[in-house]
Amino acid sequence: MSVQQRTMVKSILTSNMSYADLDEFFEKELRDAGYGGLEVQKSPVGTTLKVYVARPGLAIGRRGTGIKDLTDKVVARFGLPNAQIAVTEVERPELNARIMAARIAQIVSRGTAFRRAAQWTVNNIMNAGAAGVEISVAGKLRSDRSHGEKYRAGVVPKSGDTADRSVDQATTDVLMKLGLYGIKVKIALRDALPPDFQLREDIKEENKEENKEDATTQAEGTQDSGH
Repeated sequence: MSVQQRTMVKSILTSNMSYADLDEFFEKELRDAGYGGLEVQKSPVGTTLKVYVARPGLAIGRRGTGIKDLTDKVVARFGLPNAQIAVTEVERPELNARIMAARIAQIVSRGTAFRRAAQWTVNNIMNAGAAGVEISVAGKLRSDRSHGEKYRAGVVPKSGDTADRSVDQATTDVLMKLGLYGIKVKIALRDALPPDFQLREDIKEENKEENKEDATTQAEGTQDSGH
């Protein structure tokens, strides 16, 4: 490996580590606001950090005091010159795996049974228009022995380019009395599915409509022949 290649690799690794640190920082600071992700945009005049949240008002604070304090923390901790934070609202938080995983953790930590929390989340995600959802919860759920459970609805592609393009996924954890729960959420986004990908439910609906049309045509034909 040449010196130039080593420099490029080091630069990429450093960049990825910096992004991961920033992402972890915002996840902690904006937990109550429903943190959904981060975009870093660098320019010659500074760095813009675009954060996605479900509740922008909690992130911005009264008269912008929240975002000012957050910017000061970022500059002090990460040394980013001329850093600016842009808060963007997530239009459909139910289709953001990161937000929904955090919601499950919050609900469970308040005393709600994990099964009820997971099923409630599945229903909300599907009602928001997802093609499918899969939620995995692992840990000491009901006893001293660790195990996992999954909750599914719709269709979630498992591998290949379709899964890479259409499935949003996130993991988080929550500390309970019996130990640590691991939570993983996968959401298949209907709008991100390729045009040639068709859900089984959609095919069933099409078949139903076709059968209705055929039945109507046959009935009309029978009436005409009777006359």
